[in-house]
Amino acid sequence: MAITGADLLNPQHPATVLAKVRRYEAAGFRAWPAAAVHYDGTWVVRLTAGHPAKRLNSINPLDPGDVHQLAERIARAGRRFEAYGRPLTFRISPLAGAALSRHLDAEGWSRFGESLVMRVPLAKAPVDDVLDQIPLKDISRFVSATLKVHGADASLRPGLSEIIGAIQPEAGLFALERGDEPMATLICVHDGDLAGLFEIATDKTVRRQGYGRQLVLSALKWARLRGAREAWLQVEADNAPALALYHGLGFEEVYRYHYRQPASL
Repeated sequence: MAITGADLLNPQHPATVLAKVRRYEAAGFRAWPAAAVHYDGTWVVRLTAGHPAKRLNSINPLDPGDVHQLAERIARAGRRFEAYGRPLTFRISPLAGAALSRHLDAEGWSRFGESLVMRVPLAKAPVDDVLDQIPLKDISRFVSATLKVHGADASLRPGLSEIIGAIQPEAGLFALERGDEPMATLICVHDGDLAGLFEIATDKTVRRQGYGRQLVLSALKWARLRGAREAWLQVEADNAPALALYHGLGFEEVYRYHYRQPASL
């Protein structure tokens, strides 16, 4: 069952629910590290000059009760974002709580980019008949492949290379190629009993031909062989083809998050 903001206000389960969300949030921070991390109370302020991704450039509240001096703290964070040339952005998971959301509503902040966090027990993943695939060791080769598959600008190469190189848990860099052409890419981060899937993409010219499914299954098998017991990922709520793929592989929603920015942006 997915976790909602209302669940966090349920006095019967607050500790259990908070711990479950925090577990995935912490795994996400380790798997996709920002260049600079600052703390303001239980707010994690993540900033990355070399890459514009919102996950790497956002305020991430981790306690729904930490809502004192909001205007002052938001202004302080805003100065940090301005110094990095990034738009002031909150990433709102269920851990942010209702009080912060009400404050941002009152200030006219926009809401966008809703995403799902999904999970599947690897014991149930259909990987028994999947061929083993060895991840790439060459970060430069993987970055070239994933930039092409995503249709991303080459200017992101240094920043993306730095992020991948900074991942502390074991990271499998997966690329499915046809000849010299990459068809699909993803990163699988093995972190204890968790395996997080990141940057999953299929080249637009070959979508809906099974390449993405094949690569996800290969990564899941790789992670299971290394002792991971559960796989998880993040996907935008309006990405219907990806959601269909993940549901078909047994992934279920755990919780959702979204982003917020001031009305002036």
